[in-house]
Amino acid sequence: MIVNITLPNNTTYDITIDSLKQLSFDRKVVIVTNPTVSGFHLNYLKSKIDAKELSIVTVPDGEEYKNMATLELILEHCFEHKLNRSSLLIAFGGGVIGDMTGFAASIYQRGIDFIQIPTTLLSQVDASVGGKTGINNRFGKNLVGSFHQPIAVYIDPFFLTTLPKREVSAGIAEIVKMAVTFNKEFFIWLEENDLNNESNIKKAIAKSVETKAWVVSQDEKEKGLRAALNYGHTFGHVIENETNYDTYLHGEAVGIGMVMANNLAVRLGKMSQEEALRVKNLLEKYDIPTNYSIKDVESFYEHFFLDKKSLDNKIKFIIPKGIGGCEITDAISKNDVIEVLKGFQS
Repeated sequence: MIVNITLPNNTTYDITIDSLKQLSFDRKVVIVTNPTVSGFHLNYLKSKIDAKELSIVTVPDGEEYKNMATLELILEHCFEHKLNRSSLLIAFGGGVIGDMTGFAASIYQRGIDFIQIPTTLLSQVDASVGGKTGINNRFGKNLVGSFHQPIAVYIDPFFLTTLPKREVSAGIAEIVKMAVTFNKEFFIWLEENDLNNESNIKKAIAKSVETKAWVVSQDEKEKGLRAALNYGHTFGHVIENETNYDTYLHGEAVGIGMVMANNLAVRLGKMSQEEALRVKNLLEKYDIPTNYSIKDVESFYEHFFLDKKSLDNKIKFIIPKGIGGCEITDAISKNDVIEVLKGFQS
């Protein structure tokens, strides 16, 4: 299956969901990966690539390494192997690898091409599509980065065969996110079907990619509609920051964040208790965490202002309107948010 994405500036590329085909490049290629993915799948990928010159840079595995020091490792490898502006980077891993590789590609010699070959469910359904790149710092997640579109995305479900169950669940959280914000029928389908089934997970990947591609084609730089894809992330990013990125996988933090956002939506009359419970039940069906113990409510609230989606001391929240719709707003009172946070206070 091929999903095409065409941006307002007429940039276009294909997202291929299928077994990886042979790829030929008449230029220098660098694969960026980590030890975990490398151990399972690097030889398989190398057998699929024919390049003028191929080299590998392996960076540490984990969200805590999504930082400037690791970015420098990638860039130094590019300089040492004398890459030029016609060279190519391949992101081979999950969302962390994809974000860092894309960012490195965007700034190396002011921008070179890169390809996404995502190996986690989360990166296949969300992070690999749309051109968001970046790294974290002590102030928050993805606060340093750029928009830099890949020239192609290759989603091979084969890579999911070695994925730990927890990583699969983290990816399912992002699938649920797509359904709650944009497609009620898809949400009902998720309730009625088991994503542990190989055929069903392929269908869910395809539907999520189609949704993401449609959203990005309308709003590449997140000026409006694309912000809806941050449902659960405003809360989730604070959770990740508070736990130093080493307690929850990104999708797990987003799952908790969705529950928090739903509680806020219920308080504001945008979502019924029954709808909020359906979302929570669907997340818990796949062992996605739905609770978090907030130690300091005021501190948690102040963390919102470090999020790149906040502007002029206003916090932008993505609030579900029932199931299948959402509202992007910066007009929610501090009191309403604090009362929701108190429900998660330890």
